[in-house]
Amino acid sequence: MWNKSAEAKPSPQASVAAVPVIPEPEVTPLQTRPPSAPAAAPTPAAYTVPKADAANSLTTISAGLKINGEISGNSDLYIDGETQGKIRLANARVTVGPNGRVQADIEAREIIIEGSVQGNLKAGERVQLGAHSKVQGSVLTPRFAIEDGARLRGKVEMVRAGGSQGSSSAESATDSSKAKVMSASSKDE
Repeated sequence: MWNKSAEAKPSPQASVAAVPVIPEPEVTPLQTRPPSAPAAAPTPAAYTVPKADAANSLTTISAGLKINGEISGNSDLYIDGETQGKIRLANARVTVGPNGRVQADIEAREIIIEGSVQGNLKAGERVQLGAHSKVQGSVLTPRFAIEDGARLRGKVEMVRAGGSQGSSSAESATDSSKAKVMSASSKDE
């Protein structure tokens, strides 16, 4: 039969016995994409979405979004959707991704084009046209890079770095000591 008093008293063997220790499993955080990364879209293998530098954050207009109007501010901008109007980010970088379609004048510190732009480009530091880019409009910048395969229809005007960006392009074209003027066009458009 059942004896309550015998069960309530701990036996000396139970207190000496070792309790097995079960190691806790290692917990690893889930690998997630940062919220600023654009949605997966077909991009050329050689091109990746730029990362914002420490001073600026990165704003993204993803594929499938259409923006009409004026965009201004201090944040770096990555466009992989469609934009119409005017883009003015004087102290930031504007990147038009491979799926980006822009019909706007762009004014920024640095402009990188991988998609299609119809409008004038004005950069304080440099403009870069990628291999699959298509640009129709004038370019005003101190440094200009164009990869093999890029298509440009318009005028390129090189100004000295640190030169006045506030003057109109007609004024800088007349000052031969500050500007080099080149014209380029593509026959297959």
